[in-house]
Order: sequence, then C-alpha cells, then structure tokens
Amino acid sequence: MFRPAIFAALALALTGAVACAPITTYSGFQAIDANPKDIKAGTDTKSTVRGKLGSPSTVSTFDNNIWYYFDQTKQTISFKRPVTTRRDITAITFNKETEAVESVNQFSLKDGKIIAFNGRETPTRGRELSIMEQLIGSVGRGGGLLPNSDEDTPGNRPGDRRR
Repeated sequence: MFRPAIFAALALALTGAVACAPITTYSGFQAIDANPKDIKAGTDTKSTVRGKLGSPSTVSTFDNNIWYYFDQTKQTISFKRPVTTRRDITAITFNKETEAVESVNQFSLKDGKIIAFNGRETPTRGRELSIMEQLIGSVGRGGGLLPNSDEDTPGNRPGDRRR
C-alpha cells in the first residue's frame, strides 16, 4: 500500500538531484599531444610551436610575435548563469629576427582583472516616437491602399506600372 508512494517520492527526489547536477563546458585550446607548458624558450621556433600546438587562439593586435592559447572551463547549474571555474592563458613571445621563442608566460583565472564598463550610450540623431505619434503620424501618408499612392517612395521608378 505504501510502496507506490515510496517509489514516487524516491523518483521525485532522484529527478530533483539530477536536475541540479552541473553541466561542464570546455572551450578554447585543448591540449591533446602537446601542452603549451612544454614549449621551451630559446629552443622552439614559430614553426615548431605551430607543429606542436597548432594555430594560436589569437595573435596580439599590436605585435604579431605574441601568440595566445586560451583554455577555459565553465559550469552551469540548472537555470543559473554559467560560472567560469578554470581559465588558462599561455602567452608565447617570439624574437622578431630569429622567430625563436623568447618567453612563455602562464596566466590563470586569478590573474584576471574585472573591468568596469561605461554604461552610457552615444546619442544618435533624431528622437524616439511614442506609440501615439507613430499611429497618428502615419495618417495621411497613404499606406499603399490606393493605387499608385507610393510612386514617390525610394526604390520605385516614376510611372512604373509593373506591379
């Protein structure tokens, strides 16, 4: 008599536990055969780094001799926002003349800085119309209901009767 109720309560508890399990997402550079930490300064060159690690995630904007490899892990629990749990960034600097590796720098999530963005917007020309202005503003312009009422609209040739 109580067995169906116990099974229903157990199934409900199990469903609730599964729904709250975190979903882990991996993105960025995934080291398969080689690790960016294995790159040696003075020994490796651009071609050997590209052969070991592949193309970089991004190249520095102002200096093409700095390559970045990004790797991060995020976890999402049910309906909450994703939380970055791990981030590794490897910055490899090359010599301009010899293309040899000068330095290999490792950065993690702890090295990141929070940037305060400016929430202001650049004003644009014109103004926004209210709902009443939009409704009343279209009166008298014709809505294409009458024949040849929209001849002077952009994109139409005067006297074009092909429609």
